[in-house]
Amino acid sequence: MALARIELLAGRTAAEKRGMIEAVQAAISGALRAPAEDPWVRLIEYPPDHFLIPHPERHSDRYTLVEVTMFAGRSLETKRRLYEGIVGALAGFDVSRGDVLIVLHEPPMESWGIDGATPASEVDVGFKVDI
Repeated sequence: MALARIELLAGRTAAEKRGMIEAVQAAISGALRAPAEDPWVRLIEYPPDHFLIPHPERHSDRYTLVEVTMFAGRSLETKRRLYEGIVGALAGFDVSRGDVLIVLHEPPMESWGIDGATPASEVDVGFKVDI
């Protein structure tokens, strides 16, 4: 299970935003070897006065923050695959590698209440986590 949030400056078309959500969802699913519908991806856009671009001399107005919350237990190689997948997915929407920041949050499975408040550590989630 993974949850992702894409944060960026306002100004993209509805089709671009939907495409970014779907592309990031596919990248996460592929990297984590999880079902295609598993990652829940949300996109939040901000007006310019609500989103400060860090180091504007190095970053453009396409700067994009992606936070992924996922079960703990993935290897460094899997995380590298995830980073590359997300960066590649966003490249199709004119976001350069240098304009992407990805942050992972990895609470243990017992910290996820799923299927009616059951700890995820007690549920068969349907895919392997320790990859």
